[in-house]
Amino acid sequence: MLRKRRNSNLKKVRKQGFRAKMKTKSGRKTINRRRRRGRKDIVPT
Repeated sequence: MLRKRRNSNLKKVRKQGFRAKMKTKSGRKTINRRRRRGRKDIVPT
């Protein structure tokens, strides 16, 4: 049986990582919102 997905951490980091979030206005907004809530992890990766 073939595996359905092959996880690529590099792809995930490039799309969902901290630096990717800081590039966009909405990403920065998300990070600030999570900081205000007191999240332990600012970026869930």
